[in-house]
Amino acid sequence: RYRHGQAFGGGRVNRPLTQLSGSLLLTFRELWSTYVTLGLFLVSTLAWVLMSFAMNLDVVEGSVAALRIFGIESTPTDGVRNEAGEWEQVAMSLDSFVIGIQSFVVGASYFLGTLLGIFATAPLTANLMAEPRIGLLLSKPVSRHRFLAGHLAGVFLTVLTLVSYLVISVWLVLSIKTGVWNAAFLWGIPIITVMFLVMYSVVLMMAVTTGSSGFALVTAYGLIFVSFILAGHEQIRRTLSDFGETVFDIFYYALPNFLEGLPALVQLVSRNPVETITPFLSSIAFGVVVYLGAFLWFSRKDF
Repeated sequence: RYRHGQAFGGGRVNRPLTQLSGSLLLTFRELWSTYVTLGLFLVSTLAWVLMSFAMNLDVVEGSVAALRIFGIESTPTDGVRNEAGEWEQVAMSLDSFVIGIQSFVVGASYFLGTLLGIFATAPLTANLMAEPRIGLLLSKPVSRHRFLAGHLAGVFLTVLTLVSYLVISVWLVLSIKTGVWNAAFLWGIPIITVMFLVMYSVVLMMAVTTGSSGFALVTAYGLIFVSFILAGHEQIRRTLSDFGETVFDIFYYALPNFLEGLPALVQLVSRNPVETITPFLSSIAFGVVVYLGAFLWFSRKDF
């Protein structure tokens, strides 16, 4: 008790911190002990290592004259409009090439990172809520809110670590090899992490209410699929009646717009003006509401 008081400023202050950190460390340790999480780390490592060895550029006056990837040589070209108003092919600028590669990487990470992250965390969350384990954990002197908050923090830190590792590694490799330091690429770290947490809110809610990892996966992946439909809202609304438009708008703003977050992310990485942040705001609002519901249900559920 004396040592705890020295470290945290007293036993009464120590207890909430210990409850939160204990749940966090439990989640963090279990996530990193699974082969899926380890696999994501190894794939991320393989991606930037192969990129660093396999890509070679010939740069002439700030343009990419030749590109060799895995021994295959090509000449990147870009289209511009000449004085006569006609399109002609010219060598791609180095900035355009780097931004193009970074846009592809961030787009792949946005989709695959979220899908694989949900796949990795759903079974862990459902198993955590299953009897008799959850009963044993809650029999300890721990607040339910702090226990669930610690679990969520463990998931957040794991995803943040993996996303940061991949994005920063690719950014350093491309920047060192090309000399183009596009710091906007680092926007991928917070945005990918936040959008994953939005979709993970569905996993947590389904795990708390049903205890089924399969149902949590189907629901989360189903909402991602629905976002493909929501992305065509401008075209769909034209075919609907006034009542249909109202109903569709309710779904559009109430559900997470996962797919529409990708163009905004690419615009940020490309250093272009972002057309709209509505998909992010509505998705974050959805996540906050679902998390509040999950915490409320968990606090009242009889285990």
